Amino acid sequence: MVKKIKIYKNFKILKSYQNSILLIGNFDGLHIGHQKLFKKAKNLQSKRKNKIGVLTFDPIPKMFFNKKIKNYRISNLNQKIELFKKFGVNFIINKKFDRQFSKIQCNDFIKKILFKKIKPNYIFVSNNFRFGNKRLGDIKLLKSFERKFNYKIINPSTLKMRGQVVSSTIIRGLLEKGNLQIANKLLDRN
Repeated sequence: MVKKIKIYKNFKILKSYQNSILLIGNFDGLHIGHQKLFKKAKNLQSKRKNKIGVLTFDPIPKMFFNKKIKNYRISNLNQKIELFKKFGVNFIINKKFDRQFSKIQCNDFIKKILFKKIKPNYIFVSNNFRFGNKRLGDIKLLKSFERKFNYKIINPSTLKMRGQVVSSTIIRGLLEKGNLQIANKLLDRN
């Protein structure tokens, strides 16, 4: 467990955090599917000695685009930080998701943010990861720039339970219905 995590609100990170293992996503709830990603990142770190970082967004983009959504989050930022510590995260970039950021073209996100500012060696993303203006960027696009920008995309298979993909959306639905037992199982905590 990491005792202290460096938290950034922008992409101006210390050089010592570049060449890292970067996980990108909302990580709401940090459920067992997310935990699978973090375990794989930790395993890679033990072989490569890279630092582990997280790029996450506040508010969750879905909340930004739909202001009517209330009580959407499973965990707030402080709860996420405590969970990130348990998973060995060294730094967090908690980017404010606003109108200006939502307009960034997917190619610019890769070139101007990932390559020029964060410079990760490895990028972990889930299968449904989309980014850039109008969500036009995807894993295929990220992979097409691997050689040019000197990173490796790691996209582990999704975790399924009883044939269903474990997701924050499913957990929110379980919580709305009061089904705490299954929600707790998918979160791996109460």
